[in-house]
Amino acid sequence: MPPLQSHSVTDKGLYRDNNEDCYLSNPEKGLWAVADGMGGHEAGEVASAIVKRTLAESSIRGRSLEDAIHSSHKAVIKASTTGEGASGMGSTVVALNTDDSDYQVSWVGDSRAYLWTEERDGGRLEQLTVDHSYVQMLLASGAISSEEVDHHPDKNIITQCIGSLETPHIKVDTVRGQWQKQQWIILCSDGLTDEVDNSTMAQILCQARTPKEASQALLNQALDNGGHDNITIQVIESPLFARSPLYKLRDWLPRVTGHDWLDFSLYGLALFSALLIGYWTIR
Repeated sequence: MPPLQSHSVTDKGLYRDNNEDCYLSNPEKGLWAVADGMGGHEAGEVASAIVKRTLAESSIRGRSLEDAIHSSHKAVIKASTTGEGASGMGSTVVALNTDDSDYQVSWVGDSRAYLWTEERDGGRLEQLTVDHSYVQMLLASGAISSEEVDHHPDKNIITQCIGSLETPHIKVDTVRGQWQKQQWIILCSDGLTDEVDNSTMAQILCQARTPKEASQALLNQALDNGGHDNITIQVIESPLFARSPLYKLRDWLPRVTGHDWLDFSLYGLALFSALLIGYWTIR
């Protein structure tokens, strides 16, 4: 099968001087990843770049996604002790490996993966990953409610990351699934999820027509909502995604109202009017 359709965007945000995020996009290998570096200038971006490089090299050698992430952990630790980057640097990661029917998502930290499924009534957004964070631990223990998570003062404290000297052996979590038609997987750093809630994300994805349009609209919303952190987003399309001729026409035509049936009604009326004018002109 041809490589999957996807699109990736990254932005340093409105308040950061540099971008510590990094992404890997390799459709030919069925591999995508978002790494969110930590450690400040000339450290966080080094850590995330090492994660990207290690995942890419591991995929060439045919290693599993979990093994590749473990290797990136060792590589960041080694780099920090040999003078590449800085001591204490680290990174989160969320990665997708897929073929023509199945997908696997693996992660460490609080970068996330979502599954978007287009449906007749709009669509359904499902969070595939569970944050490795202090707030998630509080939620799981019942100490706080789900309504308190987004506004908790410690929501950005993560419980493990790649490159942490305090965690020699990280735990890589993984979920697996089978692709269905009309699905996208979204990988992102917390620069998106800290600014845009799941409900708003679902509304944006419902209106987007392509991975490029979806990723750019999500980025714009995160910036509009504050853009306090680096933002990285990847949208990867199911290999089973089917577009009818009408769907392809929708991609080509500019949007007017934001609602397909209204747009097609307007275009249909315009076409009918043009035909009438042409008919009476010829007569």
